[in-house]
Amino acid sequence: MKQSYEQLIFLQDRSIGFKAIIAIHNTKLGPALGGCRMWQYTSDENAVLDALRLAQGMTYKSAISGLPYGGGKAVILGNPSQGPRELLFRALGQKIHELQGAYITGMDLGTTVSDMDWVRLETSFVTDISGSLGAVSELTAKMTAYGVYLGIKASLKRAYGSETVKNKIIAVQGLGKVGYQLCHFLKQDGAQLVVTDINPKLLKKAVDDFGASARKPHDIISVPCDVFSPCALGGILNDDTIGQLNCSIIAGAANNQLAESRHGEMIHGLGILYAPDYVINAGGIIVTSVELDGGDAAAAQWKTEKISNTLTNVFSKADAQGISTAEAADQIAEQLIGS
Repeated sequence: MKQSYEQLIFLQDRSIGFKAIIAIHNTKLGPALGGCRMWQYTSDENAVLDALRLAQGMTYKSAISGLPYGGGKAVILGNPSQGPRELLFRALGQKIHELQGAYITGMDLGTTVSDMDWVRLETSFVTDISGSLGAVSELTAKMTAYGVYLGIKASLKRAYGSETVKNKIIAVQGLGKVGYQLCHFLKQDGAQLVVTDINPKLLKKAVDDFGASARKPHDIISVPCDVFSPCALGGILNDDTIGQLNCSIIAGAANNQLAESRHGEMIHGLGILYAPDYVINAGGIIVTSVELDGGDAAAAQWKTEKISNTLTNVFSKADAQGISTAEAADQIAEQLIGS
Protein backbone atom coordinates (compact mmCIF):
# COMPACT_ATOMS: atom_id res chain seq x y z
CA MET A 1 0.00 0.00 0.00
CA LYS A 2 1.12 3.52 -0.75
CA GLN A 3 1.30 5.69 2.35
CA SER A 4 0.23 9.33 2.23
CA TYR A 5 -2.21 11.03 4.56
CA GLU A 6 -4.22 14.22 4.30
CA GLN A 7 -4.66 14.90 8.00
CA LEU A 8 -3.53 13.52 11.34
CA ILE A 9 -5.24 15.24 14.26
CA PHE A 10 -4.37 14.85 17.94
CA LEU A 11 -7.00 15.73 20.54
CA GLN A 12 -6.65 16.01 24.31
CA ASP A 13 -8.63 17.43 27.21
CA ARG A 14 -7.11 16.44 30.55
CA SER A 15 -10.08 17.78 32.48
CA ILE A 16 -12.28 14.96 31.20
CA GLY A 17 -9.55 12.37 30.54
CA PHE A 18 -9.94 12.66 26.78
CA LYS A 19 -7.19 11.68 24.36
CA ALA A 20 -7.98 10.82 20.76
CA ILE A 21 -6.63 10.68 17.21
CA ILE A 22 -8.38 11.30 13.90
CA ALA A 23 -6.57 10.07 10.80
CA ILE A 24 -7.82 11.04 7.33
CA HIS A 25 -6.00 9.12 4.64
CA ASN A 26 -7.57 10.05 1.31
CA THR A 27 -10.69 11.85 0.10
CA LYS A 28 -10.23 11.68 -3.68
CA LEU A 29 -13.35 9.56 -4.10
CA GLY A 30 -15.39 11.28 -1.41
CA PRO A 31 -15.53 12.08 2.32
CA ALA A 32 -13.39 9.91 4.57
CA LEU A 33 -15.51 7.15 6.06
CA GLY A 34 -14.43 4.99 8.99
CA GLY A 35 -15.57 4.14 12.49
CA CYS A 36 -14.40 5.27 15.90
CA ARG A 37 -12.42 2.72 17.89
CA MET A 38 -11.93 2.91 21.68
CA TRP A 39 -9.05 0.86 22.98
CA GLN A 40 -6.42 0.77 25.70
CA TYR A 41 -3.15 0.84 23.78
CA THR A 42 0.24 -0.02 25.23
CA SER A 43 1.57 3.32 24.00
CA ASP A 44 0.49 6.49 22.21
CA GLU A 45 2.73 5.48 19.32
CA ASN A 46 0.83 2.21 18.87
CA ALA A 47 -2.45 4.12 18.88
CA VAL A 48 -1.20 6.44 16.13
CA LEU A 49 0.04 3.53 14.03
CA ASP A 50 -3.29 1.76 14.42
CA ALA A 51 -5.25 4.85 13.40
CA LEU A 52 -3.04 5.40 10.35
CA ARG A 53 -3.22 1.81 9.14
CA LEU A 54 -6.97 1.59 9.73
CA ALA A 55 -7.60 4.86 7.86
CA GLN A 56 -5.58 3.70 4.86
CA GLY A 57 -7.38 0.36 4.89
CA MET A 58 -10.71 2.19 4.77
CA THR A 59 -9.61 4.10 1.67
CA TYR A 60 -8.74 0.88 -0.13
CA LYS A 61 -11.86 -0.87 1.17
CA SER A 62 -14.20 1.82 -0.14
CA ALA A 63 -12.40 2.02 -3.48
CA ILE A 64 -12.33 -1.69 -4.25
CA SER A 65 -15.98 -1.99 -3.15
CA GLY A 66 -17.04 0.74 -5.57
CA LEU A 67 -18.14 3.17 -2.85
CA PRO A 68 -17.95 6.97 -3.27
CA TYR A 69 -15.92 7.51 -0.10
CA GLY A 70 -12.38 7.83 1.11
CA GLY A 71 -10.86 6.47 4.29
CA GLY A 72 -10.49 7.73 7.82
CA LYS A 73 -10.49 6.51 11.40
CA ALA A 74 -10.92 7.89 14.89
CA VAL A 75 -9.29 6.33 17.92
CA ILE A 76 -10.11 7.21 21.52
CA LEU A 77 -7.40 6.03 23.89
CA GLY A 78 -8.92 4.40 26.95
CA ASN A 79 -10.46 1.29 28.44
CA PRO A 80 -13.85 0.78 26.74
CA SER A 81 -15.22 -0.98 29.80
CA GLN A 82 -14.44 1.75 32.32
CA GLY A 83 -15.40 5.33 33.06
CA PRO A 84 -18.01 7.83 31.82
CA ARG A 85 -18.38 8.13 28.06
CA GLU A 86 -20.68 11.04 27.25
CA LEU A 87 -18.10 13.80 27.59
CA LEU A 88 -15.51 11.85 25.60
CA PHE A 89 -17.72 11.19 22.61
CA ARG A 90 -19.22 14.66 22.63
CA ALA A 91 -15.69 16.09 22.58
CA LEU A 92 -14.93 13.90 19.58
CA GLY A 93 -18.16 15.00 17.92
CA GLN A 94 -17.22 18.64 18.31
CA LYS A 95 -13.96 18.13 16.44
CA ILE A 96 -15.61 16.04 13.72
CA HIS A 97 -18.10 18.85 13.21
CA GLU A 98 -15.25 21.32 12.76
CA LEU A 99 -13.99 19.19 9.86
CA GLN A 100 -17.21 20.09 7.98
CA GLY A 101 -17.87 16.67 6.50
CA ALA A 102 -14.32 15.68 5.58
CA TYR A 103 -14.68 12.74 7.97
CA ILE A 104 -17.77 10.69 8.88
CA THR A 105 -17.56 8.35 11.87
CA GLY A 106 -19.49 5.35 13.16
CA MET A 107 -19.12 2.31 15.41
CA ASP A 108 -15.98 0.21 15.64
CA LEU A 109 -14.16 -1.89 18.19
CA GLY A 110 -15.05 -0.83 21.72
CA THR A 111 -17.81 1.61 20.75
CA THR A 112 -21.59 1.35 20.73
CA VAL A 113 -24.76 2.86 19.33
CA SER A 114 -25.09 4.90 22.53
CA ASP A 115 -21.64 6.37 21.95
CA MET A 116 -22.62 7.42 18.44
CA ASP A 117 -25.74 9.04 19.91
CA TRP A 118 -23.45 11.20 22.05
CA VAL A 119 -21.44 12.15 18.95
CA ARG A 120 -24.70 13.00 17.15
CA LEU A 121 -25.46 15.66 19.77
CA GLU A 122 -22.49 17.60 18.38
CA THR A 123 -22.47 16.76 14.66
CA SER A 124 -24.49 15.23 11.85
CA PHE A 125 -21.39 13.54 10.40
CA VAL A 126 -21.98 10.24 12.20
CA THR A 127 -23.64 6.92 11.40
CA ASP A 128 -24.85 3.95 13.48
CA ILE A 129 -27.02 6.09 15.75
CA SER A 130 -30.18 4.73 17.36
CA GLY A 131 -32.73 3.74 14.73
CA SER A 132 -30.26 3.88 11.86
CA LEU A 133 -29.79 1.09 9.33
CA GLY A 134 -26.46 0.03 10.81
CA ALA A 135 -27.81 -0.09 14.34
CA VAL A 136 -31.04 -2.00 13.70
CA SER A 137 -30.64 -5.73 14.39
CA GLU A 138 -26.85 -5.26 14.36
CA LEU A 139 -26.94 -5.19 10.56
CA THR A 140 -23.37 -3.87 10.29
CA ALA A 141 -21.93 -6.89 12.08
CA LYS A 142 -24.27 -9.27 10.26
CA MET A 143 -23.33 -8.01 6.80
CA THR A 144 -19.63 -8.00 7.67
CA ALA A 145 -19.94 -11.66 8.67
CA TYR A 146 -22.05 -12.42 5.61
CA GLY A 147 -19.42 -10.94 3.31
CA VAL A 148 -16.70 -12.98 5.00
CA TYR A 149 -18.85 -16.10 4.68
CA LEU A 150 -19.29 -15.47 0.94
CA GLY A 151 -15.57 -14.75 0.66
CA ILE A 152 -14.72 -18.04 2.33
CA LYS A 153 -16.90 -19.84 -0.22
CA ALA A 154 -15.20 -18.00 -3.09
CA SER A 155 -11.80 -18.89 -1.63
CA LEU A 156 -12.76 -22.55 -1.28
CA LYS A 157 -13.81 -22.59 -4.92
CA ARG A 158 -10.47 -21.09 -5.95
CA ALA A 159 -8.44 -23.50 -3.76
CA TYR A 160 -10.46 -26.72 -4.06
CA GLY A 161 -12.64 -26.24 -7.12
CA SER A 162 -15.86 -26.17 -5.07
CA GLU A 163 -17.34 -23.58 -2.76
CA THR A 164 -18.84 -26.29 -0.53
CA VAL A 165 -18.38 -25.49 3.16
CA LYS A 166 -19.77 -28.78 4.44
CA ASN A 167 -17.21 -30.79 6.44
CA LYS A 168 -14.51 -28.18 5.88
CA ILE A 169 -12.53 -27.39 9.04
CA ILE A 170 -12.63 -23.66 9.70
CA ALA A 171 -10.70 -22.11 12.59
CA VAL A 172 -12.28 -18.85 13.76
CA GLN A 173 -10.15 -16.54 15.89
CA GLY A 174 -12.38 -14.12 17.82
CA LEU A 175 -16.03 -14.50 18.76
CA GLY A 176 -17.25 -10.93 18.90
CA LYS A 177 -20.36 -9.85 17.04
CA VAL A 178 -18.85 -10.56 13.63
CA GLY A 179 -16.97 -13.75 14.49
CA TYR A 180 -19.96 -15.26 16.24
CA GLN A 181 -22.31 -14.42 13.37
CA LEU A 182 -19.80 -15.91 10.95
CA CYS A 183 -19.86 -19.16 12.93
CA HIS A 184 -23.64 -19.16 12.59
CA PHE A 185 -23.46 -18.90 8.78
CA LEU A 186 -20.76 -21.55 8.54
CA LYS A 187 -22.47 -24.02 10.88
CA GLN A 188 -25.69 -23.77 8.87
CA ASP A 189 -23.69 -25.04 5.89
CA GLY A 190 -22.17 -27.93 7.82
CA ALA A 191 -18.68 -26.63 8.54
CA GLN A 192 -16.60 -28.13 11.34
CA LEU A 193 -15.67 -25.21 13.59
CA VAL A 194 -12.61 -24.73 15.76
CA VAL A 195 -12.86 -21.51 17.77
CA THR A 196 -11.10 -19.33 20.28
CA ASP A 197 -11.63 -16.09 22.18
CA ILE A 198 -10.07 -14.37 25.18
CA ASN A 199 -13.54 -14.29 26.76
CA PRO A 200 -14.26 -17.76 28.22
CA LYS A 201 -18.01 -17.13 28.27
CA LEU A 202 -18.10 -16.44 24.54
CA LEU A 203 -15.95 -19.49 23.93
CA LYS A 204 -18.30 -21.74 25.91
CA LYS A 205 -21.32 -20.28 24.13
CA ALA A 206 -19.84 -21.09 20.71
CA VAL A 207 -19.05 -24.62 21.82
CA ASP A 208 -22.60 -25.08 23.10
CA ASP A 209 -24.36 -23.39 20.16
CA PHE A 210 -22.29 -24.70 17.27
CA GLY A 211 -20.72 -27.89 18.56
CA ALA A 212 -17.37 -26.18 17.99
CA SER A 213 -14.04 -27.41 19.27
CA ALA A 214 -12.38 -24.87 21.60
CA ARG A 215 -8.72 -23.88 21.58
CA LYS A 216 -6.61 -21.52 23.65
CA PRO A 217 -5.97 -18.18 21.90
CA HIS A 218 -2.27 -18.84 21.29
CA ASP A 219 -2.99 -22.29 19.80
CA ILE A 220 -5.53 -21.34 17.11
CA ILE A 221 -2.95 -20.16 14.57
CA SER A 222 -1.44 -23.65 14.23
CA VAL A 223 -4.67 -25.68 14.16
CA PRO A 224 -4.77 -28.00 11.11
CA CYS A 225 -7.65 -26.61 9.05
CA ASP A 226 -8.89 -25.75 5.60
CA VAL A 227 -9.55 -22.11 6.47
CA PHE A 228 -8.02 -19.91 9.16
CA SER A 229 -10.40 -17.00 9.80
CA PRO A 230 -8.93 -14.12 11.86
CA CYS A 231 -11.81 -12.11 13.36
CA ALA A 232 -10.06 -10.32 16.24
CA LEU A 233 -7.36 -7.63 16.26
CA GLY A 234 -4.99 -6.87 13.40
CA GLY A 235 -1.35 -7.80 12.86
CA ILE A 236 -2.00 -11.50 13.42
CA LEU A 237 -0.03 -12.48 10.30
CA ASN A 238 3.56 -11.63 11.14
CA ASP A 239 7.09 -13.03 11.29
CA ASP A 240 6.28 -15.08 14.39
CA THR A 241 2.96 -16.56 13.29
CA ILE A 242 3.17 -17.18 9.55
CA GLY A 243 5.46 -20.16 10.00
CA GLN A 244 2.93 -21.72 12.37
CA LEU A 245 0.05 -21.65 9.88
CA ASN A 246 -1.43 -25.03 9.07
CA CYS A 247 -4.16 -24.02 6.63
CA SER A 248 -4.83 -23.74 2.91
CA ILE A 249 -6.79 -20.47 3.07
CA ILE A 250 -6.79 -17.33 5.20
CA ALA A 251 -10.12 -15.52 5.09
CA GLY A 252 -11.39 -13.48 8.01
CA ALA A 253 -13.02 -10.29 9.24
CA ALA A 254 -10.14 -8.65 11.13
CA ASN A 255 -8.71 -5.42 9.75
CA ASN A 256 -4.99 -5.12 8.95
CA GLN A 257 -4.29 -8.82 9.27
CA LEU A 258 -0.84 -8.43 7.69
CA ALA A 259 1.55 -6.86 10.19
CA GLU A 260 3.54 -5.54 7.21
CA SER A 261 2.93 -5.55 3.46
CA ARG A 262 5.77 -8.01 2.90
CA HIS A 263 3.87 -10.64 4.86
CA GLY A 264 1.42 -10.98 1.99
CA GLU A 265 4.32 -12.14 -0.18
CA MET A 266 5.47 -14.55 2.54
CA ILE A 267 2.03 -16.16 2.66
CA HIS A 268 1.94 -16.36 -1.12
CA GLY A 269 5.31 -18.10 -1.08
CA LEU A 270 3.94 -20.78 1.23
CA GLY A 271 1.14 -21.55 -1.23
CA ILE A 272 -1.58 -20.33 1.14
CA LEU A 273 -4.48 -18.48 -0.48
CA TYR A 274 -5.05 -15.14 1.28
CA ALA A 275 -8.34 -13.27 0.91
CA PRO A 276 -7.25 -9.63 1.44
CA ASP A 277 -8.98 -8.33 4.55
CA TYR A 278 -10.29 -5.05 3.16
CA VAL A 279 -11.93 -6.92 0.28
CA ILE A 280 -13.62 -9.68 2.24
CA ASN A 281 -14.70 -7.65 5.30
CA ALA A 282 -16.31 -4.75 3.42
CA GLY A 283 -19.88 -5.63 4.45
CA GLY A 284 -19.86 -3.15 7.32
CA ILE A 285 -18.76 -0.17 5.27
CA ILE A 286 -21.25 -1.17 2.60
CA VAL A 287 -24.05 -0.94 5.18
CA THR A 288 -22.82 2.52 6.19
CA SER A 289 -22.69 3.65 2.57
CA VAL A 290 -26.22 2.39 1.94
CA GLU A 291 -27.42 4.13 5.11
CA LEU A 292 -25.92 7.44 3.99
CA ASP A 293 -27.60 6.96 0.60
CA GLY A 294 -30.99 6.37 2.21
CA GLY A 295 -31.13 2.67 1.26
CA ASP A 296 -32.48 -0.32 3.16
CA ALA A 297 -31.28 -3.70 4.43
CA ALA A 298 -32.09 -5.43 1.14
CA ALA A 299 -29.86 -2.99 -0.73
CA ALA A 300 -27.08 -3.57 1.78
CA GLN A 301 -27.28 -7.34 1.33
CA TRP A 302 -27.35 -7.03 -2.46
CA LYS A 303 -24.21 -4.91 -2.48
CA THR A 304 -22.49 -7.16 0.07
CA GLU A 305 -23.07 -10.13 -2.22
CA LYS A 306 -20.78 -8.48 -4.78
CA ILE A 307 -17.82 -9.23 -2.50
CA SER A 308 -17.56 -12.71 -4.04
CA ASN A 309 -17.01 -11.29 -7.53
CA THR A 310 -14.56 -8.67 -6.29
CA LEU A 311 -12.52 -11.31 -4.50
CA THR A 312 -12.58 -13.61 -7.52
CA ASN A 313 -11.26 -10.73 -9.65
CA VAL A 314 -8.41 -10.27 -7.17
CA PHE A 315 -7.55 -13.97 -7.37
CA SER A 316 -7.61 -13.87 -11.18
CA LYS A 317 -5.32 -10.84 -11.32
CA ALA A 318 -2.88 -12.47 -8.90
CA ASP A 319 -2.81 -15.62 -11.02
CA ALA A 320 -2.38 -13.74 -14.27
CA GLN A 321 0.52 -11.64 -13.00
CA GLY A 322 2.10 -14.23 -10.72
CA ILE A 323 1.83 -11.92 -7.71
CA SER A 324 0.36 -12.25 -4.23
CA THR A 325 -3.34 -11.64 -3.73
CA ALA A 326 -2.45 -8.81 -1.32
CA GLU A 327 -0.48 -7.04 -4.07
CA ALA A 328 -3.22 -7.69 -6.62
CA ALA A 329 -5.86 -6.12 -4.38
CA ASP A 330 -3.66 -3.09 -3.71
CA GLN A 331 -3.09 -2.56 -7.43
CA ILE A 332 -6.81 -2.67 -8.17
CA ALA A 333 -7.65 -0.27 -5.34
CA GLU A 334 -4.85 2.18 -6.23
CA GLN A 335 -5.96 2.26 -9.85
CA LEU A 336 -9.50 3.09 -8.75
CA ILE A 337 -8.25 5.81 -6.42
CA GLY A 338 -6.00 7.18 -9.13
CA SER A 339 -2.84 7.03 -7.07
